[in-house]
Amino acid sequence: MVKQRKQKASSKAVQPETEGVSESEQWRIIEQSGVLKNIPRDTRSAPLPPAGSKAEEESDDEPCSPLCSEIFNAILFIIPFSSLYIMMDILAHRQYAHAFTTAQLIEKVVYGIPLLSLFIFYTTRHKAERRMQALLFLLSVGCGSRLIYVVNWANWQIVMRQCPPLGTIWIYTVAQLDLAPAVAALGTVAAFVKWKDLNIIF
Repeated sequence: MVKQRKQKASSKAVQPETEGVSESEQWRIIEQSGVLKNIPRDTRSAPLPPAGSKAEEESDDEPCSPLCSEIFNAILFIIPFSSLYIMMDILAHRQYAHAFTTAQLIEKVVYGIPLLSLFIFYTTRHKAERRMQALLFLLSVGCGSRLIYVVNWANWQIVMRQCPPLGTIWIYTVAQLDLAPAVAALGTVAAFVKWKDLNIIF
């Protein structure tokens, strides 16, 4: 009991007596000590965002360059249309009972896909320009008309060689065109089919 009383008395003696000091007196002591002068002005003027807030998350994220976003947007088109190009080539070979060999697949991947990727990248980058919309419109009309004409009148070798790239570019240009030019391009192809009396369904 005696030891506990001595420990309580010593703890009371160690505790600083700040209850009797007013707030203004505390600020005067802090200013005289010069502690506030060592704090940078940016940290004093700008309050820290709370933990887990959106401001803190945005400060951690680095801004993405325009080139990175352009490459990402191009990849979103490159992957599906490259698959479409290879799939249409395989279907064209299957239609005429020709095997699609591994060597042909490697040739398409080595030569065809890089050219298609460059075409998609630059057309995606300048898609909003009027000149690019006009170019895509002409490509859509030309590829669509040529594709249907080849399917109706060309021999099987030309069909296997030209239909996969023509079909891929036709679908891609329609996907990249604005709504009004896309409808106009499809209407022009339909008018060409009616004019030449071509068949779409066999």
